Amino acid sequence: MDKDRGTGEKWRQERSGGVHHSDVESLDATRVYWVPAVRAPTRDWAGAPGCRLGARFLIDEQSRRPARGNYPLFDSRSECLQWIMAHRLDLARTAPGAKIQAVPLARWLLGLD
Repeated sequence: MDKDRGTGEKWRQERSGGVHHSDVESLDATRVYWVPAVRAPTRDWAGAPGCRLGARFLIDEQSRRPARGNYPLFDSRSECLQWIMAHRLDLARTAPGAKIQAVPLARWLLGLD
């Protein structure tokens, strides 16, 4: 297997769109991947109508909306933060009043972040 196969940059070059939960098993388990995530600041939040307070979402790579799949994947926290800053206007519109954070994917999937 190509040693770069599991890196976020290589992943983005090989695939169109973001990562889905079904793709997680094919990632290199020895690496830390970073994703943009958000928690709903209120119940029935405008960013995800019908959600509960504190509901956790990743950010969809194309729509920039809170979602559960199709998220961008990054090799470092700084790359993820750069993506968040580059799309901050879209994120402010699609996730109003919420703090978008760069989090390690594995910890997020386990509910630890």
